[in-house]
Amino acid sequence: MCIRPAGAHRGYGRGVLKVENLTKVFGQVRAVDDLTFDVRPGVVTGFLGPNGAGKSTTMRMMLGLDRPTAGTATIDGRPYRELDHPLRQVGALLDAAWIHPNRSARSHLRWMAASNGIPARRVAEVIDLVGLSSVAAKRAGGFSLGMKQRLGLAGALLGDPHTLLFDEPVNGLDPEGIVWIRGFMRHLAAEGRTVLVSSHLLTEMSLTADHLVVIGQGRLIADSSVTDFTSRATSSVRVRSPQLPDLHRVLAEAGLAVVPGATPDGRPTLSITDVSTEQVGDIAGRAGIVLHELTSTSASLEEVFMSMTAGAVQYQGGGPPAPGPVHPGQWGQGGRQ
Repeated sequence: MCIRPAGAHRGYGRGVLKVENLTKVFGQVRAVDDLTFDVRPGVVTGFLGPNGAGKSTTMRMMLGLDRPTAGTATIDGRPYRELDHPLRQVGALLDAAWIHPNRSARSHLRWMAASNGIPARRVAEVIDLVGLSSVAAKRAGGFSLGMKQRLGLAGALLGDPHTLLFDEPVNGLDPEGIVWIRGFMRHLAAEGRTVLVSSHLLTEMSLTADHLVVIGQGRLIADSSVTDFTSRATSSVRVRSPQLPDLHRVLAEAGLAVVPGATPDGRPTLSITDVSTEQVGDIAGRAGIVLHELTSTSASLEEVFMSMTAGAVQYQGGGPPAPGPVHPGQWGQGGRQ
């Protein structure tokens, strides 16, 4: 499917989304706490944080759906509510279920288009763009979650906007749909649009985002490129050898920190932190030691994220349940008894 939107030829340079000292208090809860960051055109910016971090509240304030307690959120220097033609300037997908269940996909988008003076022909374009042409006349209430996500994406693209906000856009999509939307977002950013994506799928974000804004308990934790973010973790080198004790000795004599380990299938290894594969290979070569594996490893986005947000998690599991047989009657209608 072609993912090129109708306005792809424009060349976008606008759409700086700026959050300055943004704060939102609900009663005794400080959901967003003095948050400041920019989202710039031309890159996909991932908006990450644990559950309850304040991501959705921040995005709602960007769109004027929640009023800030303090601070501002602006697009090209203006609050969303002051934009002349909102759908032509900002597209958003925050809740895929926000559709009238008895309207068809086509009717839903025609209603949105009419509200902002968008030509009706654009409806057919975005329906085709997101792959819903075969179900355009069907009631949206009967759509799967993945189909609703595609319809929500069509609504976000309806006005061919320069700024796009997506909250968990891959929820409900099958693997093909996830790969498709990943490429779609990167294509939109490559056109010079501003793309902000909130997601809890960290592996997917590592494949989609160029830049990350990470928050926890409403406060900024990181604002950096994906590469800089993951480089904060300590890298290591894993090595296997039939002369492992000798290798351990010469590495330790070289002043390196060596930790014994094993591969998943039980073969013994050594891990050395803060060192390159070239250094380890040179030391082994000078000692005449044969190597069967010499691998550089670095922490994944998920591992770095978990480490950096460990103190900002609102909801944590209590660990695995104690082992033991499950007997008939142990589980009731309301859960475990």
